[in-house]
Amino acid sequence: MADVSTVSPEPEPACVDEDGSICDRVFEVTGNATVAELSPLVVNGITIALIVIAAFVLRWLVHRMISRATRGGGEGRVPALLAPLRERAPDALGPLLSERRAQRARTIGSVLKSVASFVIYGVAALMVLDQLGIQMAPILASAGVVGVAIGFGAQNLVRDFLSGMFMMLEDQYGVGDVVDLGDAIGTVEAVGLRVTTLRDLNGTVWYVRNGEVLRVGNFSQGFSVAVVDLPVAHTVPVDRAIELALATATEAAEEPSFSADVLEPPEMLGVDQITADTITIRLTVKVRPGRQWAVQRALRARIKDVYDREGITAPYPAGRAFYQQQQQP
Repeated sequence: MADVSTVSPEPEPACVDEDGSICDRVFEVTGNATVAELSPLVVNGITIALIVIAAFVLRWLVHRMISRATRGGGEGRVPALLAPLRERAPDALGPLLSERRAQRARTIGSVLKSVASFVIYGVAALMVLDQLGIQMAPILASAGVVGVAIGFGAQNLVRDFLSGMFMMLEDQYGVGDVVDLGDAIGTVEAVGLRVTTLRDLNGTVWYVRNGEVLRVGNFSQGFSVAVVDLPVAHTVPVDRAIELALATATEAAEEPSFSADVLEPPEMLGVDQITADTITIRLTVKVRPGRQWAVQRALRARIKDVYDREGITAPYPAGRAFYQQQQQP
């Protein structure tokens, strides 16, 4: 009796029951159950690798676009990212304006990069988990609960962040501005999304949380006004004092050391106050933002010298003594 050797057919893998699946198609082509069973793992691995690579490439491209938008096209050019936004800073700030624009663009660009990375990597992670066959509904529900808990615990941080964002977008103040933030008054040295750093006249550095800023007084937007109050004695001819003060201020405003700061000719407002001892004459000058204090000091010194030469006396103490002498019989 002759032995008839027969080759038993390859047993079908369980995955062929799913019509149209990768396993079924591979088994039809190769007839190998092992290869068919491993094929979904290989395909999923390749898909996951492509998702990860695509996420890195997309993030790199988005970050590159944001970086190009935050860089100015040349000296004094506004970065493309700031072109649609309103800018309150005057061109008179000079070099500080470029620094202000650069920092504003960098800060907004940093936020956009962080948001882009979070969104791209988040979507990529969800796609990878889906390829691994992990149910996303429970994870999303848990993430929502955790997010609410973190939100309640970090309310102040979120408020500081949102306040910083709106402050940057609205250009309420920037580097080089002299501002009054309520608790601190000084020159802004750095602007962040959470904290604003400024230095006062005494050299003290203040760190103010953006969420705690309820009002902002900016001394450096548009223009400033130098207000010069000149107290004189009652015995002084007021018209002569007004004439000398206005002439001195007008002459000083035309000098090269002043003309760079002065925007309009000085304006004499006249007698501002009258007290028992003093007559106060007020003079104003429209100047570049942040230069009002320097102009005020310089004009006071100039007018004081002229008053001394012309015999315009101060109200006290010499002025008061002179007045008392005049009243004696």
